[in-house]
Amino acid sequence: MGHDNHHHHLSLCFCDLMRLLWSLLVPCLYLSLILTLVLLLLLLGVRMWLQGRRKARRAQDDGPAVAFFHPYCNAGGGGERVLWCSLRALMHRYPGVSFAVYTGDQGVTGEQILEGARQRFNITLPRSVTFVFLRHRVLVEASSYPHFTLLGQSAGSMFLGWEALTAFVPDLYVDSMGYAFTLPIFRYLGGCKVASYVHYPTVSTDMLSVVRERNPRFNNADFISRNPILSALKVVYYCCFALLYGLAGSCSDVIMVNSTWTLGHILALWRSPSRTSIVYPPCDIRAFLDVPLEDEDEMEGWEELGREEEDGGRGDRKRHSIVSVGQFRPEKDHQLQIRAFRKLLDRKGDGPGGRESLRLVLIGGCRNQEDEERVLMLRGLCQELGITDYVEFKLNIPFEELKRELVDATIGLHTMWNEHFGIGVVECMAAGTIILAHKSGGPKLDIVVPYEGRQTGFLADSEDSYAAAMETILSLSPAARLEMRRNARDSVERFSDQEFESCFLAAMEPLMGTLEP
Repeated sequence: MGHDNHHHHLSLCFCDLMRLLWSLLVPCLYLSLILTLVLLLLLLGVRMWLQGRRKARRAQDDGPAVAFFHPYCNAGGGGERVLWCSLRALMHRYPGVSFAVYTGDQGVTGEQILEGARQRFNITLPRSVTFVFLRHRVLVEASSYPHFTLLGQSAGSMFLGWEALTAFVPDLYVDSMGYAFTLPIFRYLGGCKVASYVHYPTVSTDMLSVVRERNPRFNNADFISRNPILSALKVVYYCCFALLYGLAGSCSDVIMVNSTWTLGHILALWRSPSRTSIVYPPCDIRAFLDVPLEDEDEMEGWEELGREEEDGGRGDRKRHSIVSVGQFRPEKDHQLQIRAFRKLLDRKGDGPGGRESLRLVLIGGCRNQEDEERVLMLRGLCQELGITDYVEFKLNIPFEELKRELVDATIGLHTMWNEHFGIGVVECMAAGTIILAHKSGGPKLDIVVPYEGRQTGFLADSEDSYAAAMETILSLSPAARLEMRRNARDSVERFSDQEFESCFLAAMEPLMGTLEP
């Protein structure tokens, strides 16, 4: 009897709870509807306000405007070369359109930024460009988000994009640096046409594989790779982020990617094949092609002398420089270059053609304090390995000095895993170095590939394979090296500034044609 009363009491409690929830359901629905309506009205009001600002700006400028979002436009990397070549091409083709660049660089003027582009890339714009200086670039700095970095940077880019949009409302917005989450801000709030040039997908299936397989890398900390639960949670995090990234990227009216590798990932994530095309980035190969390839046959006399001194050994007395070109970012993996070079030195003996004939030159740009600290860490690694005297760092050097270093180099070194493209790789090949690149990404699929059936360079993926490949290159005869250098130089014509401008303008033409004069 007591059991039945207890059961009846529970039934009454459950019924009362259901009646309470049902009585709250209708007010909650009304409240949700009202809040949604208020939000829509607010967004509509913001859009109308921004359109009013665009009309005022157009009346002042007397024409449409195209704005590029490039918070690090004063850096010296390949992405910045894409920016300046894009602007140059559009300025020549569309004289009635004005152009702007959103940048987060502080402490510099627009004139100084343009002068830096001229010195580093040998690029001069035919007319003026408006620089919109953003104050909150720290929102997209990786150092601001020690955990959940991708999510933090993406959310930060939305706030930075809002700052950019309220400062200058363009007719056409181009994300040239890979901040996909700014695209819906400009499209739906700003009412702009939007285009994007993707250098590297923010998240990729390769990143998911690294976490699933629990491999430690620069973007997968050791404590996560060692813990199966944390690894599983990170996979879920990446999958959810990939979904949001795909939704944001699909807002783009025109999508340009820089390589076959990037194309595959963007098609899988953004799912917009009809709007996506490959536009290889511009490489300043003409400046290198003007330099004739040096015939190393003249070195044979030295080699003969070296053979006598080493009792039949090769003994090439030529001083060989191994040059790396790339910004000092963690994904460039300069540590691998230094450690592989140390192994090469261990393989080479003393005397003519030995370790004293070798030097490693690391050339790159530093964007911020974090990059400068990374250079200090790399210098410390050289000291720890006892190779300081063999390694040279050259930071933010002008284009002419970069050109001299590449022309004089024997080997061009590249170690980034899954490099989206590899402008530095192309420049090394055009300059006449024998390229040794990472066996992945753009270098493997697009650049260091056979040309008319002839070898154009070498690929490697570990310290030992890099050291072995460098030793193989140095052991080649001058004639064999010269033939490979010629093959490589012939193959990079498809990455010229002219090819880029032609493909870029063809991709942008549908959008540029919609701009009202």
